Amino acid sequence: MSGFFKLNLQDIIKGFAVAALAAIGTALLPVLDSGTLPTLAQLATAGAAGLTAGLAYIVKNLFTNSDGEIAKPEPK
Repeated sequence: MSGFFKLNLQDIIKGFAVAALAAIGTALLPVLDSGTLPTLAQLATAGAAGLTAGLAYIVKNLFTNSDGEIAKPEPK
């Protein structure tokens, strides 16, 4: 795990994975289940949902120390 107020490459990669899964699960899956292809507006909604989830994950990691504690400084 990365330190408090630090991010590493794994945090970024996992953030993108969370974003992709959120976009697929929340916005695109219901559209595809209905048997239609998503419209441009639906893709934009899926992108916004994914971006929000990915950013939330990265912000959470930014405020988490290397022991997994949120909003606590690094242990000595």
